[in-house]
Amino acid sequence: MQRHFENDLVELKESLLMMASHAEDAVRKAIQSLVDRNDRMSHDVIESDNKLDQFEIEIDEASIHLLSKAPLATDLRLITVAMKISQNLERVGDEATTIARKSIELNQEPQLKPYVDLPRMAAIALEMLQAALEAFVNRDAPKALAVIPRDKEVDQINKQLHRELSSFMVERPTTIGRCLALMVISKSLERIADHATNIAEEIVYLYEARDIRHSAKNLDE
Repeated sequence: MQRHFENDLVELKESLLMMASHAEDAVRKAIQSLVDRNDRMSHDVIESDNKLDQFEIEIDEASIHLLSKAPLATDLRLITVAMKISQNLERVGDEATTIARKSIELNQEPQLKPYVDLPRMAAIALEMLQAALEAFVNRDAPKALAVIPRDKEVDQINKQLHRELSSFMVERPTTIGRCLALMVISKSLERIADHATNIAEEIVYLYEARDIRHSAKNLDE
C-alpha cells in the first residue's frame, strides 16, 4: 500500500512538471509570435490552452484522491502545494493566451515600436518560473526564496513601459489601440512573474513548513 502511494506521488510530481513545461512553452511562443508577427504561432498558443486546463483538472483529481491516503504531514503539504502550483500554471497559460490574442490584433497594423522591453520582461518571468520549478525538483528552498525579489524587476519594467505608452497615446492619438494592446501584454507578463512568485512561496512552505506569502515582499529589505 505504501509503495503504491509513493508511486502515485511520483506520478503527481511528473504531471506537474509536464504541465510546467507546457506553460513555459506557451509563454515563450506567445512572445515569439509577437516579435515575429506570426499569427499561426499565436493561434497555436490559443489552441494549446485546453491542454493546460486538462492538466489542472487531472492534477486536482489525483491530489484529492491522494489526500484521503496521505499518512504524513510532509505528504499532505506536497499534495496541497501541487494543487496550488497547478492553479498558478493554468493561469500562466491564460496570460500566454491573452498575449497571443493581442499579438494577432497588433499584427493587423504597422508595428508601433521595436519590441525590447516585452521580451526582456518575458525572459525574466520565465527565468523566475524555471528557477522555482528547479527548486521544487531539487528540494531547494533557498533557491525558491531567491526568485521572489526578482518580481520587482518585472514590476519596474511594466510601470516604465506604461508611462512610455501613455505618452505615445497623448502625442499620437492614432496609436491608442496599439498602445492599449501592448499595455495588456505588459500586464500579462507582470502577472506571469507574480505566478512564478506564488509558486516559489509555495515551495518554501513545502520544504520549510513556513508560510511566507504575506512577508515575502520584505525578504529583500
